[in-house]
Amino acid sequence: MKAPRMTLAAVALTSVAALPSLASAQQTPWSGRIALTEMHPADESDPFGPYAADAIHINNKMFPEIDVYYGFTKSIVAELVLTYPQQQEVTLAGRYIGTFRQLPPTLLAQYHFLPGRAFDPYVGAGVNFTWITDVDLLNHAVDLKHSSWGAAGQVGVDMNLDKQWFLNLDIKYMNISTDLLDTSGNRLTTVTVNPLLYSLGVGYHF
Repeated sequence: MKAPRMTLAAVALTSVAALPSLASAQQTPWSGRIALTEMHPADESDPFGPYAADAIHINNKMFPEIDVYYGFTKSIVAELVLTYPQQQEVTLAGRYIGTFRQLPPTLLAQYHFLPGRAFDPYVGAGVNFTWITDVDLLNHAVDLKHSSWGAAGQVGVDMNLDKQWFLNLDIKYMNISTDLLDTSGNRLTTVTVNPLLYSLGVGYHF
């Protein structure tokens, strides 16, 4: 009886010793991604004064993006989209009139159709908050409304290279608008930015 008991004790001790390594090998609900994103604004504005509709243009912009994900289930994932304040250039009827900075953190809920597969498409929807600062237009003769809330949507695909690493292609649409204001705070026109954002990135499941 001693030999079987000693064997069982050895197996138990080995199993207990292996628990930390097995726990560390398990994935957490958290993932992260770094990406390069290209923004294409809609460039729509109401007519005002002598200017026709869509006279205000905001430049296309490429910038880095950081995304943080939390998986509630394998299919339902929350995504927080972050970057640093981006400087944008503005033209009015083709004339350069200055710059502003915008910071657009966005929170989305994704549904993944084939979680864990090599090719995992998803759709997402959520909310965007855009904060506008450092407005310098026409030597401060005009200003912009400094905040905007709007809906956001996305389609994309994760290409899982292994259990940790994945590549990602993503297209987002954000509902962003702001008012162009005179020095008294009166609205001159509404600028509809509503950009499409195209992203290519690499991610890691923790």
